[in-house]
Amino acid sequence: MDNSHSPQPEPILTGESTVSQPDLFTGASTVIAEPPVPYPPLVRTHPLTDQSSISACFIPYQQDLQLRGKSEYTITCFLSDLRMLSEFVGRDTPVGRISKEQLTDWLVKLKFGKGMDKVPAPKTMARRVTFLKNFFSWLSREGVIREDPSASLVLERPLPPLPQLLFDDEVQRLLTCAADDPRAHCLIFLVLHAGLKKEEVMGLKVEQIDLSNAQETTITVHFDAATGKQHRERRLALPAEFATILKKYQAKYHPVSELFDCTDRNLNYVLARAVKVAGINKRVTLQLLRDTFAVQQLRNGVPPETVREKLGLSDEAWLESREKYRRLAFPK
Repeated sequence: MDNSHSPQPEPILTGESTVSQPDLFTGASTVIAEPPVPYPPLVRTHPLTDQSSISACFIPYQQDLQLRGKSEYTITCFLSDLRMLSEFVGRDTPVGRISKEQLTDWLVKLKFGKGMDKVPAPKTMARRVTFLKNFFSWLSREGVIREDPSASLVLERPLPPLPQLLFDDEVQRLLTCAADDPRAHCLIFLVLHAGLKKEEVMGLKVEQIDLSNAQETTITVHFDAATGKQHRERRLALPAEFATILKKYQAKYHPVSELFDCTDRNLNYVLARAVKVAGINKRVTLQLLRDTFAVQQLRNGVPPETVREKLGLSDEAWLESREKYRRLAFPK
């Protein structure tokens, strides 16, 4: 008997949740850690077909998200969205019969439907579009459906203003002027060539910096367990010259545990002083240096997904950041 139409049990959810790279200037490579997958191989007793119900996709889709290393946060959000979609189209509806029109109707209902206590946040609606594209592209990639009904979905929303990036000559001037202060030089070079967040810079320990390779310095960035990220670290490589910059900084400031044993306010002051000495009349922050790194990566031809991994962003956080970086890297 063909049981491919029989729905598989749905995971229990608690309700809707709103919840080597070309280097910047030298061409050195960044290494992304690929830890072993902690999940068992995906085994399907009854392979999905275009006649399988949408409810039969819950467990296989959840396993696929896990096997591809998506964070628990992303998995929870996407499965919650899948549950709501299945309630809208009908749990027993064959996935091959779901149309773009139905998906559009679902999004409109979520945004403007009756009984809504409040209008969903733009990021929440954008995430739901991302879920649809992720779910149906998975079905298409697995050969379950022939055409992806989400392929041409677009959700327009207001875009935030773009930051004013540093020009290449300003970057070089900033690095040159910062060289007089080993701490400023180490800080600015690190963010420009690794794209770290301020929190990651503050949490970086000396022991996470590997100087064993004379050709490049490798740093390991750890994620806090509270972030819910499945993989707890990523590895990034900096140009060989960072080793020299780091040793000068260590010789003067003698860091023991944290690389920068100070407050984030102190780091902001260190950066601001270097910017002033360089004569740059722009609002330069550590986030702007991180943005500069990301944009340069895209201009150098690094794939967007790889840039996301280098920046350590979740799928949802990448939603808005990707469009921002695309507009900065390739303005019309």
